[in-house]
Amino acid sequence: GRADNSAPAAARRHRHRHRRGGGGLGPPAASRKGPAGAGHEGRAGGVQQLGGGGGRRGAPGRRRAGAPPGQVGAAGRALRAGGRRRRRRRERSGPGEERVAFILLSGPHSAGRPRLPVPAGLPGDPEPGEAVSDDSSRHGGRVRGFPHERGSWATHVYLPYRVQEEFLELLELLVSHARTYVSSLAAMEEFHLSLSQCVVLRYHWIEPFVRSLKERLASFHRFFCVADQVKVYTNQNKTRTFIGLEVSAGHFQLLELVSEVDRVLEEFDLPTFYKDPSFHISLAWCIGDLSGRLEGQCLRELQDIVDRFEDSALLLRVQWEEIRCKSGNKYFSFPLR
Repeated sequence: GRADNSAPAAARRHRHRHRRGGGGLGPPAASRKGPAGAGHEGRAGGVQQLGGGGGRRGAPGRRRAGAPPGQVGAAGRALRAGGRRRRRRRERSGPGEERVAFILLSGPHSAGRPRLPVPAGLPGDPEPGEAVSDDSSRHGGRVRGFPHERGSWATHVYLPYRVQEEFLELLELLVSHARTYVSSLAAMEEFHLSLSQCVVLRYHWIEPFVRSLKERLASFHRFFCVADQVKVYTNQNKTRTFIGLEVSAGHFQLLELVSEVDRVLEEFDLPTFYKDPSFHISLAWCIGDLSGRLEGQCLRELQDIVDRFEDSALLLRVQWEEIRCKSGNKYFSFPLR
């Protein structure tokens, strides 16, 4: 009776093995695992087979031709084990941790990815403290000749004038007398002679512009000029009026400098200097076009003060020793030989 009962059990085991391995002569299930180091191939094969298998739900798909025996089973077990581990991690982690993991793994195209801040200090951006305000009340009511744009730098080439104490005494006499005609006149705080108009440079142009200036101005020597003629000026848009001392001797050297500066400006497609310049050192200024009040009688009286000032001929003979370029709040110096 025991032999009769064991026969159906053996047949059942044989049929079970036949369904699992595709045949009754295959190796046992424990020996069907892929070789060590072949996990990637096993997973790839498992994905392909599980996607296209035609068996019943939950059953592994058929092994493709040429694949080593047991590959499908190993891959399927690895996928199922990974799923169980992910479920356990989700059960142990809170909702906040799960969301962080989603953000980190979801890639750059995730809709929930937080936006990063824009880095500061990019080329063309003003440095801290370099931003310029268009509020004219903050700089004496002066109005810009062109609108301020981010990354645009007002640039000017000129000869700086280092004043002596006697010059400041003459300046005080001239300004105090001119104020009897225009009370809003203010004395200049720094003095120079312009070699260019005020032009606009983009930030990335500053370095090559200065380098080109240095090359073209390297051969010039120091020289003298005389600035002893009082004259009234207005800027191009008639928003300011100036009293200045016009140059009466030394035009040739100044025109040579302007010619070289103009060539640099043309390289950058910028406006050159005036065609018939009146070289001068500005002494005082006021808002608006008030040239009519200062010319005529006032101008003659101011010239008389200059002519009668002690040692004015020597005082107003100016030696130029360097050229400067101001771009924004940056200064570049080019010493004359």
